[in-house]
Amino acid sequence: MRRHRIQPRPAWREKVEHTGLTYHSHEHGPYWDESACYEFTADEIHALETAAHVVHRLCIDAAEVVIARGWWQRLGIPAAAVPAILRSWERDDFSLYGRFDFAFDGHGAPKLLEYNADTPTALVEAAVAQWFWLQETRPDADQFNSIHERLIAAWRRWAGATIHFSSVRDNPEDEQTVLYLRDTCEQAGVATRSVYIDDIGWHATQRHFVDLDGQRLTHCFKLYPWEWLWHEEFAPHLAHDTVQFIEPTWKMLLSNKGLLPILWELYPDHPNLLPAFETAAPLGSRYVRKPKLSREGANVTWMEGGVALEETSGDYGEEGHVYQAAVDLPEFDGNRAVCGVWVVDHEPAGLGLREDTRRITGNLSRFVPHFFR
Repeated sequence: MRRHRIQPRPAWREKVEHTGLTYHSHEHGPYWDESACYEFTADEIHALETAAHVVHRLCIDAAEVVIARGWWQRLGIPAAAVPAILRSWERDDFSLYGRFDFAFDGHGAPKLLEYNADTPTALVEAAVAQWFWLQETRPDADQFNSIHERLIAAWRRWAGATIHFSSVRDNPEDEQTVLYLRDTCEQAGVATRSVYIDDIGWHATQRHFVDLDGQRLTHCFKLYPWEWLWHEEFAPHLAHDTVQFIEPTWKMLLSNKGLLPILWELYPDHPNLLPAFETAAPLGSRYVRKPKLSREGANVTWMEGGVALEETSGDYGEEGHVYQAAVDLPEFDGNRAVCGVWVVDHEPAGLGLREDTRRITGNLSRFVPHFFR
């Protein structure tokens, strides 16, 4: 695993915008950063792919234990959601995608930091933008990236259905992510419609959800966390199961960092896991505190020797926290990289790297493309 300093392509902004990556920059600089790239060996890519496959199965098995033992409070799951989760699990409702974040230096086993299993982003840049970057700059190299093809293949099972695609308004990353996923769905030959989350209505007479045109929602991809949905005005109607949501309700079990201590409890010393607990005491003075439910690295604290070396702000933490052993990310020229391995239809599908000078990866951490030989 090596980091190379390189020259960005001429007109790179226009090129990534053409692929749908319109949020490539922010007020502090570039988010998409092709002034560097990462090179892997085939063996290193195999290690990441294998780790994602293994840990995904561990998470599924751990979710089954949570259900069997009724550990809902350990995950901060509201009581109203439990019956819907159980029905969704028993039906084995379709799951499209997720993203594991691993600490990996190319030598030891990849270590799970967290599983973004419900509303993962950084998809357009991983699936499309870095692929076109590779074709233009290193056409003789390879890339761990079959995300696009696997998404289309996964959608094909819904031929004949109409799938609504939903996100919040005025969030360019979420809107572009949903637009991209909708495009892959249409490439699979499946009809689609669009509706914003706050435009979803409940038809009291016919007892189903509708969009602004009165069209019934039967299937709906929503880039909106389940824990937020259960606090919406229409939340009581979610229990009626009139819509097959993607991601399904049972993904609440996997998208919750409360699962990290359970994984360590069930599989202690597993090579792909870090020690994690519901209190800090077993970890001594060096650990990372994370909210059970949060996004984009918000409200995370890195503790060493009783001192917070780094912490991020945000509005999360109401459901409680977990405590995970601190692991140093590999550092290259002062940059620390996280390996995000995508899972599509339960199979590893690709890699996206985020890097930052800080220990905690956040929403402004840069996306850097990769290749392998």
